Amino acid sequence: MVIFAALVLEFLPQLAHEVPAAKSSMDGPIPIFHKSFQPGDLIVAGIISQIYIFSDLITFGRHPSQELLDDTIYFSVSRTYQASVELLSTRDRFIPNYKCDSQNNLIAVVGGPSSDIDVHMTNILNIYKVPQLTYGSSSVVTEKNQAPFSHWVFPNGAHQYKGILHLLLYFRWMWIGVFYLDVESAEQFLQNALPSFSQSGICFDFIQMLPTITFSSEINEAIGKGLEMYKMAMRSSATALVLHGEIQTIISLRTVYQFAECEDAPTKTKGKIWIMTAQIDFTSFPFQRNWDIDVIIHGALSFAIHSEEVFGFHKFIQTRNPTLDTEDGFIKAFWQNAFHCSLPNSTAVSQDREICTGEEKLETLPGSVFEMRMTGHSYSIYNAIYCVAHALHNMHISPFKHRRMADGERRQFLKPQLWQLHKFLSAVSFNNSAGERVFFDQNGEIVGGFDVLNWVTFPNQSFLRVKAGQIDPNIHSEKLLTVHEDIIVWPSKFNQTWPLSQCNGNCNTGSRRRKKEGKPFCCYDCLPCPEGKISNKKDTDDCFQCPEDHYPNNEQNLCLPKDIIYLSYEEPLGIILAIFAISFSFITVLVLGIFIKHHNTPIVKANNQNLTYSLLISLLLSFLCALLFIGHPGKVTCLLRQTAFGIIFSVAVSCVLTKTAIVVLAFLATKPGSKMRKWVGNQLTTFIVLFTSLIQAAICTGWLATSPPFPDFDMHSLTQEIVLGCNEGSVTMFCCVLGYLGFLAIISFTVAFLARKLPDSFNEAKFITFSMLVFCSVWLTFVPTYLSTKGKSMVAAEVFSILASSAGLLGCIFPPKCYIILLRPDLNSRGHMIWRKH
Repeated sequence: MVIFAALVLEFLPQLAHEVPAAKSSMDGPIPIFHKSFQPGDLIVAGIISQIYIFSDLITFGRHPSQELLDDTIYFSVSRTYQASVELLSTRDRFIPNYKCDSQNNLIAVVGGPSSDIDVHMTNILNIYKVPQLTYGSSSVVTEKNQAPFSHWVFPNGAHQYKGILHLLLYFRWMWIGVFYLDVESAEQFLQNALPSFSQSGICFDFIQMLPTITFSSEINEAIGKGLEMYKMAMRSSATALVLHGEIQTIISLRTVYQFAECEDAPTKTKGKIWIMTAQIDFTSFPFQRNWDIDVIIHGALSFAIHSEEVFGFHKFIQTRNPTLDTEDGFIKAFWQNAFHCSLPNSTAVSQDREICTGEEKLETLPGSVFEMRMTGHSYSIYNAIYCVAHALHNMHISPFKHRRMADGERRQFLKPQLWQLHKFLSAVSFNNSAGERVFFDQNGEIVGGFDVLNWVTFPNQSFLRVKAGQIDPNIHSEKLLTVHEDIIVWPSKFNQTWPLSQCNGNCNTGSRRRKKEGKPFCCYDCLPCPEGKISNKKDTDDCFQCPEDHYPNNEQNLCLPKDIIYLSYEEPLGIILAIFAISFSFITVLVLGIFIKHHNTPIVKANNQNLTYSLLISLLLSFLCALLFIGHPGKVTCLLRQTAFGIIFSVAVSCVLTKTAIVVLAFLATKPGSKMRKWVGNQLTTFIVLFTSLIQAAICTGWLATSPPFPDFDMHSLTQEIVLGCNEGSVTMFCCVLGYLGFLAIISFTVAFLARKLPDSFNEAKFITFSMLVFCSVWLTFVPTYLSTKGKSMVAAEVFSILASSAGLLGCIFPPKCYIILLRPDLNSRGHMIWRKH
């Protein structure tokens, strides 16, 4: 990183126009711009010596001592303060707050990338109102109200944290591990970013602070802690690991991994996705050159300050060598380490190294040693230098810098003050050579976004940073992040499949999540949906009910439309019941015809032929009434079903009751002196039938008047079907109709049972007793069956009961008579009847 920043500074004068400096009243040279000079044509060669770059304790613009170079491998607060004070001292003399060197005039300082460097540098330079451009994270200085003299060429870090959140949500990595470095810039990340992650449904397997090294004696302890954290990360079920660090973090990761190779193998076989912040860059020590980089960064995703290819930079890099850049102390040290050779005039000539020819090519070095493209941090330095140049240009052409002499003949330049540059830095706006507009917002932060880089490594220790996405803060927050997932190369452990990072597997459709006790909120068990409910998405917290006209499929992940069903003539059950109803109706008509044809025979006359006809007609209507329960229910059929059934059956049972009562009265009337003779006759039979039937008719009329039956869709009785049937309207009235029928049937059965042994030639009491026993048995069985069945089965049960009870009356009472009429006419005579009577 140090040599790369130095090359950026070397590159800047190559783009500038050469214009001679003019003599001024300032204590040192300042850049003088030609009158025809445009803001886009910058002269930076003259100001490079007046702008100083802090980068890991290295100050560019002056040649640092070897001692300072040797100490750059460790961060030191004291070194940062020392370098800051040296800028305010006479060159090569450490005399704070005293300058007598007119040739070394400080204009601005560029600091970074470590946030700690920015903070400590700012503590000193703010006192003197020195303009500072920081290419490290800006959050710390902003929060500490140290911003008045600082500008940041690092975009707003909040956009980066939102981008990380959107990236995690995009790939559905809801279970992550977090490592952070104990630096000032991590405060905003911990306090603001991580809570927003939780609010979006992301939870953490761990949030762990990385160990820092402050003294060499603590290296072993720090490495030990690092190994424990590395093992914890590798054993974690979280695949996505967010790493918030500084530029030197990859050095620490590679060191820990190198030590981990000596540990148990399972710690390094699990595939992990590292997600690194923009503050991190690839840096390494010379002794790490041959260390493996595949496991750490291959397939990793990192954020970087948005950058574009700078025109001419690649060609410029190709021309660099230590023989041409004699004033550059950094490139010589770098050249010897990178090519493992010694320069002829170097004091560190090694016998085991070849002599550097100066013809070595930087492009032959692997990417882990040197990258030929400008990185995000160097791009920020590049823009920072041009920001200062444009600000100086604008300041020197502004009206207040001139004052007219008393004679009015010449103008002199006023000596600019450092604080005056801030106004122009805030207002600077230009297009750099890459074609991008550079300007600051009201908070002094450069307006820009971040790139999402995918790291791809190669066996020769080279790597590529492939741009796989971008964060554009100017776009709506929902589309803040753009990802090109098709070009992303994942770590080899995933075999180019989309990695998952979840506490446990997805809950598939048809199940719901239940939080595990004592675990983070995104750890859950998967439970099947309760019966009747579905879930049609993965990882739902609750199942939901299907609409009334739909039902869940077997997998409980889809609602299927219910079929509308009713007892129809097109299904086997309906056809069978209809055939039985018509068949029994035909038999009833046949019996009625036989009785009408033989109405003058004694057997017909003996049992009150009018009652017999009424009973047969009511039975015929009963069989036909069953057909009302089959077919599509309509308003008329719903009104007639139960009421017609109730009245017709009442007439039938009343006829049976009357027949039995007449037998009893007839027997009592035959006794000498009996007063019952006046009750025997057609008037009594008519009265009994009409009276008992009218009571049922009154009940049905009240039912129709108050709460009549109506067609209704039963959505809930059956799971997969909608039952189209008749809603009885009033269950109470329906029970009253059935109860009255039962009352008549019980009375009929009781009377018939008591009269079964009375002497009579054609005594029907025995047959009526058996028929009423069948009738009562059918309807007593009907009640629990009706209540326990649903849908069309309920209707079928009632139709069967109607047919069975009617057939019981028909089959128990009339076959013996038909047998005598048709097959034994000799028994159908008055003589035989009198003989049987006596």
